[in-house]
Amino acid sequence: MSEFWYEPLSYLDASFLALESPTTHMHVAGVALFDAAPLKADDGGIDIDRVKAHVASKLQYIPRYRQRLEWVPYDRHPVWVDDGAFNFDYHLRHTSLPRPGSDRQLKDLAGRIVSTKLDRSKPLWELWVVEGIDDDRFAIIAKIHHCMIDGVSGIDLTTILLNVAPDSTIEQTPEWVPRPAPTPTQLAVAEAAKLTRRAIDRLTNLGDAVKERRSLADRAMDRSAAALSSLRSGWLTASTRTPLNPDLGPNRRFDWTDLPLDRVKEIKNGLGGSVNDVVLAITAGAIRRFLMQNRDYDPTGSAFRIMNPVSTRSPSQRGKLGNQVAMWLLDLPIEEPDIRTRYELIKERTSHLKRTNQALGAATLVELSSGTPITLLSLANRVVGARMRPFNMTVTNIPGPQFPMYLLESQMIANYPMVPLWAQHGIGVALFSYNGRLLWGIQADYDTLADSAEFLSAIHVAAGELLDLATDRSR
Repeated sequence: MSEFWYEPLSYLDASFLALESPTTHMHVAGVALFDAAPLKADDGGIDIDRVKAHVASKLQYIPRYRQRLEWVPYDRHPVWVDDGAFNFDYHLRHTSLPRPGSDRQLKDLAGRIVSTKLDRSKPLWELWVVEGIDDDRFAIIAKIHHCMIDGVSGIDLTTILLNVAPDSTIEQTPEWVPRPAPTPTQLAVAEAAKLTRRAIDRLTNLGDAVKERRSLADRAMDRSAAALSSLRSGWLTASTRTPLNPDLGPNRRFDWTDLPLDRVKEIKNGLGGSVNDVVLAITAGAIRRFLMQNRDYDPTGSAFRIMNPVSTRSPSQRGKLGNQVAMWLLDLPIEEPDIRTRYELIKERTSHLKRTNQALGAATLVELSSGTPITLLSLANRVVGARMRPFNMTVTNIPGPQFPMYLLESQMIANYPMVPLWAQHGIGVALFSYNGRLLWGIQADYDTLADSAEFLSAIHVAAGELLDLATDRSR
């Protein structure tokens, strides 16, 4: 047995570290609201000791939450090691709004929490338990670095903390003993030895590789074609700079809204396509309306491109930490005034992305960069993000359970996600479907979207226009 333990980050996970800057925070986040009554303590506040005990008991299933970063000395590639100084109370924090706290106050608090980077010397997560919210509610604000988690695995982790029925049981918490971390010298030697072993294995298995050359060549051709198609989707061309694409500051604001999921499905059933197509069409309509009415911006001729993450996670990978996601790039037709034409264009473009297997192509591009030193990867990411800007906004749609979930005895009322903002991305849109509702989380640069209520209003107008169109078409 080795005298030390570590685990390298994948190159996709490491890229989220490389992308981070003083004004680009690469953590994902969310605000989950709960019924407070079942978890009241004798003093009328939340029984924080029970909440802490429950969360602590689940860390045995998510070991990454007790691991921190180290770096290989010669190429600065990051690795995970157990945090021998792990302090649970640092990561789970308890606060309160002035009673009775409003949704607006909670949104402002969430914006402030996500405005600061996570401490890289510690495990890269925080949970804030917030009480004092009106209507007898409390919230949990989660903040987790993107290098640990993607949206889909995040939902898997939510299922670890939540139950499908009220349950007062708190699991036994086994003693945790951190495995020794390697010294910088040990880490450098171990990684060099690993590279040598890989080279020897390739030579040893050369005969098998030759026998399989035809199938390997066919797979390589498929992946190369998908990668080329992915590059052509917009990664090498600049999108139009709009009022929603300023130079960012470090501060964030957060807002949210809801739509009934059955109305979204009614649009899908009436107009064809998928729920994701409807989400993208609502977003396109909202952006067009907001830019024209609230920013006096004419979208005619604009190449407004979004990045739409697509999960590549197989059923066998559910619950596994790290990122199993590829990135679609898609032109949103915000210049198109006709609602029906706009929707048909989105359906056509998402269908093309599926036909050309661009999820595989984007994943292949990440694999092809696996030999790139992390310093060069960081530089390339920042040049692309800050100067060329291949896309204007991230829009991510995460499917969730369509039934109530519970933290101990408290029902989760809603869960509003936040997607990180890339360089010059003034707004990020994240959605989570839960218990019959489509929950929209809008994270924005603080100075870009002071009028966030107007953007939320534009979402509802765009959804209503599509519903009217779908209703007329289905008659």
